[in-house]
Amino acid sequence: MTVLFNDPSDFAEDALDGFVELYADRLSGVPGGVVAHRRGEPKVAVVIGGGSGHYPAFAGLVGPGFATGAVVGNIFTSPSAAQVYSVAKAANEGSGVVLSFGNYAGDVMNFGIAAERLRSEGIDTRIVLVTDDVGSSPEADQRRGIAGDFTVFKVMGAAAAEGLSLDEVERLGRAANDSTRSLGVAFSGCTMPGSAEPLFSIPSGSMSVGLGIHGEPGVRDVPRLTADELARLLLDGVLSERPVGDSTRVAVILNGLGTTKYEELFVVWKALSRLLKDAGLAAVGVEVGELVTSLDMGGCSLTLMWLDEELERTWTADAYTPAYRKISAGLDKLTPVEPGAASIAQASAPESTEASRALMPLLVAAVSTVRAVLHDNAIELGDIDAVAGDGDHGRGMVKGIDAAAGIVDNATSGGVAWNLRQAGREWATRAGGTSGVLWGAGLEAAAEAIRDDRLEYDATVVTDAAEAFLEAIQQLGGAEVGDKTFVDALVPFIHTLKREVDRGEELSVAWSNAAAAAALAAAATESLTPKKGRARPLAERSIGTPDAGATSFALIVGALAQPRTAWKADS
Repeated sequence: MTVLFNDPSDFAEDALDGFVELYADRLSGVPGGVVAHRRGEPKVAVVIGGGSGHYPAFAGLVGPGFATGAVVGNIFTSPSAAQVYSVAKAANEGSGVVLSFGNYAGDVMNFGIAAERLRSEGIDTRIVLVTDDVGSSPEADQRRGIAGDFTVFKVMGAAAAEGLSLDEVERLGRAANDSTRSLGVAFSGCTMPGSAEPLFSIPSGSMSVGLGIHGEPGVRDVPRLTADELARLLLDGVLSERPVGDSTRVAVILNGLGTTKYEELFVVWKALSRLLKDAGLAAVGVEVGELVTSLDMGGCSLTLMWLDEELERTWTADAYTPAYRKISAGLDKLTPVEPGAASIAQASAPESTEASRALMPLLVAAVSTVRAVLHDNAIELGDIDAVAGDGDHGRGMVKGIDAAAGIVDNATSGGVAWNLRQAGREWATRAGGTSGVLWGAGLEAAAEAIRDDRLEYDATVVTDAAEAFLEAIQQLGGAEVGDKTFVDALVPFIHTLKREVDRGEELSVAWSNAAAAAALAAAATESLTPKKGRARPLAERSIGTPDAGATSFALIVGALAQPRTAWKADS
């Protein structure tokens, strides 16, 4: 929802005023929009525009190497002919004007009227219409303009910056449009300032294919896809309408529509980059991010522009605007790091006894058990953590145990301690965050206590390893009982385990009793106030909710208390 505004009816004007104030060092506000400050010899003026709500389009693309001016209408509304005329008249440097915009009825009429007025005053004015959206019509000239606006504007801006004539700038703009195809999807509708509901809604678990950028829904709803599946859908849709020609080099834009996170786009790009190569296409000057948005719409679009020598030159040319900067000089002298330079050296497994190696099936089974319980409870752990933290505990623990499982499940050498140590290191590396570091360090310390040179392993080895685990956790994190961390469950677990083993109880019984103590202690953390970690600043909010780390620890040791192969003194 769009929530920051004063009078909703003045939103577009207020936003433009703030934008002009911010970038007054490089552009000027004029009635209806903005115009770039001039530099060098007079050039063709490339004037772009449309409604507000699409930033960085349109005002954010004004600057050297890109647009000369931008006309800014109300939200999702064509600017008036008077506004177009005003901006174009101010942008004109005496070499003619190209007006460019998406193929929408209001824009076509208002830009067309302004063009006639400019021509009547002796200003040579051309129009380049953008028609890239393959989802909007089977007929190319009936298609609307979406993120393909960006490629067309960029090519013409670069051509004008080169000092090319009005005829050449227009020709290249038309060539860019003829070579550009886009397709988008939406996950949620956008909300106008002052409105409580989005302009359209999408059924839960679905997405809308073939959306517009003015709050229009897509042409069909389909079940929501994974990132890889979405990459395939977008690329197949664009390739089904590829222009005639033999070019295998394409400009690429993976565009976010307002609330789709950059990280999500990066995941989609990972799949797209592979699919493009499989299709025999070389990606040139890839742009992944928000370039043509639709207020707070959730969604993304894919744009490809098939390149020839001229289009590639203008697409990759330098540009410097408030929202887009491409400076090739900064990359010219860079040398890539060799692929293996940053890899972590893996030492060979040391000698181990037969007794140590015989415990490997037990380690594999234990990791499998822990993996299952963490996956089953990941959402709940995240919800607990989100009360006063960042909500990532469940995901982090799952990543950690999955990484550890990858080590022990594929172990081909070494004893139980060596492989536990490697699993701990991989846990810390892959999980990250506080819990990842602590669990990784704890498992490494436990492995040091277990050792691979023993001729036999009994219950005291387990208690020694547990105490080493605790010592490492406390040294690294500095937490004590009462701080509302997983130490609150860890300490009673270890105390109970050691007491029971010292009494001569079977390890399975001792472990089960210790796990019960950990579960009680973890539940009791709900009354505590956190003194460590991210929950500390929101301490009061945490009261009444148990600690996520203590809860996950109790779940783990509880799962391991279930009937399984016991440690044996003669193993």
